[in-house]
Amino acid sequence: MSTKSKIALVTGGSRGLGRDMIVNLAKNGNNIIFTYHSNKSEADKVVSEVLSLGQKAVAYPLDLGNIKTFDSFVQQVSEYLSEHAGSPNFDYLINNAGVGLYGSVTDTTEDVFDTLMNIHFKGVYFLTQKLLPLINDGGRIINISSGLTRFTFPNVSAYASMKGAIETYTRSLAKELGSRQITANSIAPGAIATDFGGGSTKSDKNKRNAVASITALGRVGEPEDIGGVVAFLCTSEAGWVNAQRIELSGGMMV
Repeated sequence: MSTKSKIALVTGGSRGLGRDMIVNLAKNGNNIIFTYHSNKSEADKVVSEVLSLGQKAVAYPLDLGNIKTFDSFVQQVSEYLSEHAGSPNFDYLINNAGVGLYGSVTDTTEDVFDTLMNIHFKGVYFLTQKLLPLINDGGRIINISSGLTRFTFPNVSAYASMKGAIETYTRSLAKELGSRQITANSIAPGAIATDFGGGSTKSDKNKRNAVASITALGRVGEPEDIGGVVAFLCTSEAGWVNAQRIELSGGMMV
């Protein structure tokens, strides 16, 4: 890796929002480390795309819900960076990996609740904790929340609650890491047309129309509406943005 390029670590980068974040970060001249859950072929495509943009990329499998694997993952990252960048440190952490599981308050099982908690909150909390020693002073942490922390629909209580926790956690990060000049912000996408949570926002025409009807800009969001904002938050121009929740919903339910 070139020492001139900053380095971003993105979780959940093989498709959807994560992939678009990676592409935009690479277009801004950043080298990339990212994780994927199981789809190596899609991850390899993203690596190739970053290489075609003239930046370096490497992908590692990681189950964000299995905290016991974090130490070996952090060691992998540290060893890779030491070899290829001359230092085990990186600059930007984007906690994007997630899973869409939904159910009513009365029907949500403990297993579903625990899966959501482990991936969306506990996993983010402790992966960040373990990576903090590797993040350069002056770096950035961006956590992915959801528009569902401001507005709500049926069947999202557990998922939305984890994202509410992430927003509170992000403000605490900003407070505690200020002495290192590391900023922490959360972005809160609205309904985005990806495969997430079964992909209905991408494929269900009725749902798309319903979302468009309650969105000021009159359409469903696309991954391309999100990645550029994440890349912006990893620029010098965004250095004074800190402890903020930035909603990217096109004006849903305003």
